Amino acid sequence: MTPFSVSDVPDMIGRTVVVTGANSGLGRSTARTFASRGARVIIAVRDVAKGNDARATMSGDIEVRRLDLADLASIRAFADSLDEPIDLLINNAGLMIPPLGRTADGFELQFGTNHLGHFALTNLLLPQIRERVVTVSSTAHRAGSIDFNDLNWERRRYRAMAAYGQSKLANLLFTAELQRRLTKASSSVIATAAHPGTAATNLVRLSGKRPTLDAVTRKLTGLLFQSEDDGALPTLFAAVSDIPGNSYAGPSGFLEGRGAPELVERSRRARDHAVARRLWTVSEELTGVNFPLSRVTG
Repeated sequence: MTPFSVSDVPDMIGRTVVVTGANSGLGRSTARTFASRGARVIIAVRDVAKGNDARATMSGDIEVRRLDLADLASIRAFADSLDEPIDLLINNAGLMIPPLGRTADGFELQFGTNHLGHFALTNLLLPQIRERVVTVSSTAHRAGSIDFNDLNWERRRYRAMAAYGQSKLANLLFTAELQRRLTKASSSVIATAAHPGTAATNLVRLSGKRPTLDAVTRKLTGLLFQSEDDGALPTLFAAVSDIPGNSYAGPSGFLEGRGAPELVERSRRARDHAVARRLWTVSEELTGVNFPLSRVTG
């Protein structure tokens, strides 16, 4: 089988794609590819100026709209502003290991942004979505666990990497439960997930002051890291390939760090359906946003 590449993304004329966090990195590459295939692309970003800078590097039908995933009011305003059909929703935006912080609604910043923000956004937009919801997770989900006694790190000593792992595990549990509910509702929409492997986006920075060290860093980056364009391929694969709901895509190389995208395995915790259902219920309670297509029980 020929490895999936950008050339495998089909003609997207007449379709609308929403990409969160598309002002840089993987999201920017994802948005650029869809726009180049003729899609109408809505770049949903917290900083509109940075979104406009990203749009200037692309060609096609691209609109920048403000969306702060760390603020439920902003998420509702964004959803209310979209009254058109949406073919693909790409839940790409995310924070990785910042210092302890809180969203506008008091949630731990990574859990609140990476999971709860996209949870609320997806459910608010779901009546308009026609094809697919793709949520970007991470191999860090394997180290994550869901602590229902302290989801928002109010009692535990804060550990940024553990909080990140929890949020990325939540992305996969969300995808699984969303697909269960879509199937139960007889919806044709499917939910998939992806991870980029190890992508050289904003994680690797050159000092500009030590040429020898920078040269070594460039060499190591080329050997160990994927470019942001290659890192976006699993997201594109999960968005357009003929795959079943609840599929999870990632790089095919060693330890899923780099390589052409394929379907990959997830951790045992990410396959726990009981935890996925409980997390969904808690997420509805925290955000005040419910699954909109039908009442699903059991």
